[in-house]
Amino acid sequence: MESEDSVRLELEELQKQLGKKQRFESAVSSLKSMLQSKYLSASPSLRKSFYSVICRVATVLKTRYTAPGFWNAGLGLFEQAQLLVTEPSEKEHLKTCIAQAREHLHLEDNPSQTSQPAVQNNTNGGYLFEGHLTVDPEPPQPQWLLQSNLLSTAATLFAAESSQGSATTDTSPENAANVLQELINRLEEVMPLMIEDGPVAPRAPPASKEVVARLPVITLTEEILAKLGKDAECAICRENLVVDDKMQELPCKHTFHPPCLKPWLDEHNSCPICRYELQTDDHAYESWKEREKEAEEERKGAENAVRGGEYMYV
Repeated sequence: MESEDSVRLELEELQKQLGKKQRFESAVSSLKSMLQSKYLSASPSLRKSFYSVICRVATVLKTRYTAPGFWNAGLGLFEQAQLLVTEPSEKEHLKTCIAQAREHLHLEDNPSQTSQPAVQNNTNGGYLFEGHLTVDPEPPQPQWLLQSNLLSTAATLFAAESSQGSATTDTSPENAANVLQELINRLEEVMPLMIEDGPVAPRAPPASKEVVARLPVITLTEEILAKLGKDAECAICRENLVVDDKMQELPCKHTFHPPCLKPWLDEHNSCPICRYELQTDDHAYESWKEREKEAEEERKGAENAVRGGEYMYV
């Protein structure tokens, strides 16, 4: 009987082959055969090894390969693995991989082409971002967005109350009570911030396409990975980094997979790690940033002047 150590060695070899375009499909096919014959009798640690290689297939597809043949191979693997794994978090992640593959292959409207539906949910605490289910919970909303949501909710409630005859507006007592409760919760959370911070900051537009296009792309080597550490990962997709991964570097020196970074900057325009903000093509927003910067410098200057005056009279 084949030992688990030898199976692990096979999995490691298959993982290496995934990075070679001409070997990718055959490696995925071999992985499917191993899953079918060896997964159910494998120990928990060996099952984790299988799952790790499957996750690597998903990462390679998202970051390197676009041909339908590669994605079809990946889809078949994800569907088979989703039927075999028992860990709830692994099942959910594989459902997401299936949905991404179906979306890439334009199979959303034809569920008969695959055995598993493209299901996405966020029961594991993640959130949907650009069609992908993240591993971590959604980051806390910024103060300006909380304030904006509060005002929008209030406007919705008042509009509903003033149009009782409208057939399209749900103005039932239950709905009004729910909206009022939400307003109360948000008021407690946001009103101190509104009093403290003054005017609401505008939402940052997407990063300039020119600026994003000029961001350097580096290929990870053994030396770079050694500096990053053995558990280094892309902070957006949360997949572990390996040799030959291509990474795009922001001016703050944090790096991410290019296919992950572009949609993130379109939506958030800030580094997921340190919140460094890139230049936009919105002149009004850039002017507002300049005014805020000047106002902040003036405030600091005034504070320093006051402190200096205090020291003179001590």
